[in-house]
Amino acid sequence: MKEIVLAKYGEMALKGQNKCSFEDILLKNIKFRLKSAGKFRYSSAQSTVYIEPEEDSADLDEVIARLQKVFGIAAICRACVCEKNFDDIQKKTLEYLRETLEDARTFKVEAKRADKKFPMKSPEICMELGGAVCEAFPEISVDVHNPEVTIIVEIRDTNAYIHAGRIKGAGGLPVGSSGKALLLLSGGIDSPVAGYMMAKRGIHISAVHFVSPPYTSDRARLKVEQLCQKLTPYCGDIHFYCVPFTEIQEELRRKCPEEYFTVLMRRLMMLIAQEIAKKEEALALITGESVGQVASQTMQAMVCTDAVCQCPVFRPLIGMDKTEIIEISRKIDTFDISVQPYEDCCTVFTPRHPKIRPQLETVEKAQEKGDFAAMIQKAVEGTELKVFKHADA
Repeated sequence: MKEIVLAKYGEMALKGQNKCSFEDILLKNIKFRLKSAGKFRYSSAQSTVYIEPEEDSADLDEVIARLQKVFGIAAICRACVCEKNFDDIQKKTLEYLRETLEDARTFKVEAKRADKKFPMKSPEICMELGGAVCEAFPEISVDVHNPEVTIIVEIRDTNAYIHAGRIKGAGGLPVGSSGKALLLLSGGIDSPVAGYMMAKRGIHISAVHFVSPPYTSDRARLKVEQLCQKLTPYCGDIHFYCVPFTEIQEELRRKCPEEYFTVLMRRLMMLIAQEIAKKEEALALITGESVGQVASQTMQAMVCTDAVCQCPVFRPLIGMDKTEIIEISRKIDTFDISVQPYEDCCTVFTPRHPKIRPQLETVEKAQEKGDFAAMIQKAVEGTELKVFKHADA
């Protein structure tokens, strides 16, 4: 029997006149992710991408696993292709779902008649097909409220499709449909989750990381590179910028008040990140900050940080607690890497008593004590670029 994969849109289906641009990006992303999985024919209709294998050897389980990480897809169905007549639908339902129905005690049938020219209406399809299933499998009974198996029949323009339920997709919008942004990626739990959350809103992310050798080790950098690679199945290829930050931190320690060290460091990181964002044509910065989580993430500290920014700063985790963030990090498989005990530059020269509610005017005066302009330019020029590619593409 001929099988096909149906990738169904999420909120994209609600778009107006620009819907086609979202569809084009989603189709491009799907083709990219399935490039190494085999040869397929692709078509789009009725808020669905049809993915039809050209070879019998295609591993549709692998296809579905990859599609579950493609933003813009709300649901995925592995379905049997039928002719648009009830006899063929009934015959192939009993054959295609035999193993599933033999192991079940209850079922129901749902019919979706997108093609209104089909001679049978949805309730009639459900009744007739349900009767055929009961006759073929006498041990199974109908339960319309809590069935173990839901047989879904979709009558569409060219064919009918049969499947036993939907697999949840990643949702959101296709990566690339909302522009570019630059993620400040540390080695912690939060920032990879922030990158994932913004990619879900259609943003194509690049990443910047700050290193301070000899205070930070090569293992700390490798840890962040591993996090970057973990994000590629969701975010696509990622440009990773590694910025030398030692000289700036040492200047901070020499000339600036210790209690303002953390907020000043964040401001200088933002200034450097903005220069890199210009190179990437990124329109915003992304951080993993959550209100009140640490001293540098109070509202007053964020005001001081944002004062140096000439572009928007997205903080998708701003209202989340740590438990929620950890749950997502486990889902995207970054948690175990994030908790490896290799410290990043944010822990270098940590003040004993950081200023929790800094005032902007005082912070700006503290920053003037250091000669940072030339150092910022030097750090930008010394930045290394590495590109992480999606392993399956």
